Amino acid sequence: MPRLVPALTAARVAQLVREGTPTKAADGGCPGLTLKVSDKGRASWVLRYTTPEGKRADMGLGSVALPGSTGGVSLAEARRLVDQHSQAKRAGRDPLQAKRQRRADASAQAKAEAPSTTPTFRRAAEDFIATREAGWTNAKHGAQWTSTLRRHAFPAIGALPVDSITTEHVLAALRPVWTTTPETGSRLRQRIEAVLDAAKALGHRQGENPARWKGHLAQLLPPPRRVQAVAHHPSLPWQRVPAFLAVLDGKAGMSAALLRFLILTASRSGEARGATWGEIDPEAGVWTVPAARMKAKKAHRVPLAEPVLEMLRARRLAAQVEHGADALQRDALIFPSRGEKGLRRPVSDMALSMLLRGMSLDGLPPDALPRWRDQEGRAVVPHGFRSTFKAWSLAQGWQDHLSESALAHTDPNAVRAAYARGDLLEERRAMMEAWASFTAGRAGGVVVPLSVALSA
Repeated sequence: MPRLVPALTAARVAQLVREGTPTKAADGGCPGLTLKVSDKGRASWVLRYTTPEGKRADMGLGSVALPGSTGGVSLAEARRLVDQHSQAKRAGRDPLQAKRQRRADASAQAKAEAPSTTPTFRRAAEDFIATREAGWTNAKHGAQWTSTLRRHAFPAIGALPVDSITTEHVLAALRPVWTTTPETGSRLRQRIEAVLDAAKALGHRQGENPARWKGHLAQLLPPPRRVQAVAHHPSLPWQRVPAFLAVLDGKAGMSAALLRFLILTASRSGEARGATWGEIDPEAGVWTVPAARMKAKKAHRVPLAEPVLEMLRARRLAAQVEHGADALQRDALIFPSRGEKGLRRPVSDMALSMLLRGMSLDGLPPDALPRWRDQEGRAVVPHGFRSTFKAWSLAQGWQDHLSESALAHTDPNAVRAAYARGDLLEERRAMMEAWASFTAGRAGGVVVPLSVALSA
């Protein structure tokens, strides 16, 4: 006849714990419940059971609570826990695995109910733009970033937490524009990649960037260079520039003066719009654009032809008459807007574009070709005059490296760039004088001295 195991009592439990002798005492009043006292005197409750696979297993139920102490599990509580876990066993489940699953479920629920600290892609992108915007040379970059992401990324991934964005999500944003407008697609990919890189740096996501190109999206999408036709800005054929300047000279206003300056210096819109009196050296006939305002982050000297210097002298006199000495401060703009910020706010790029658009289209029927158009019939834009200047210089025999230097283009050949002989200021001065003469309709601007054309 098997020996009956007596049921434990609170007094017996307290006695065994006080003695501190290593032991395992089964509770006859609750099959499977065991009081375990370790060799270090620590007392705990253990449920001994057989798994559904027939293996013996122990599951801890907590430390033993003693009379007068706080914390721990009493004998009565231990028996209730055994009954609770036995329900899983009766259902054919391992009590220990069931306990772990309950904890995992509770943790997942708590995480789901807790406010998420991981930003969405939209929020991460907005924060990225706000952080980086102050360091961008061109104020338009922030608007361009926002526009690209708002139109093409936010509809697909804007609401997703950054740590959940996968390659498929990125492809969903890229595919609609990758082959139809490849330049936009390439910029979109770069901007998504930058936002996700920043999110990783901030600890909001882990692992590889799903928008990276090399070794990743390069295997899934055609290379941009194979689908991208170079998007040239509509530019006026160089032969028509004198006629255009003759019409422009009849236009009043700051935008017209700025456009003439931009054309004669072959400069970018942002460089010309932001020009200040402190950047002009009238004695040397040089306009020095600081590195902070240049695309390549390198200061650029522009030789000013005599017609440009004449225009600046007239502009300086008009500014002084209208605004006084403040208009000639070193940081005062040469071509200020008429808006509220006065002399410190440049003419907008939009104002320049609208002037040129009006000259091309005003008064024409809707189906008529623009007055001032490129060879494809498109209305010309301010930036296109740089291409016009380039075409003129090559047609007149000026060496390519001179016009490239005038346009402040970075030489893609690093070795050649390293051995470049200065900025060729005086050689470029002769070219810019010839350009100014040509635009004024003087024949002398079309003839290039052989010594200059052949200079190395």
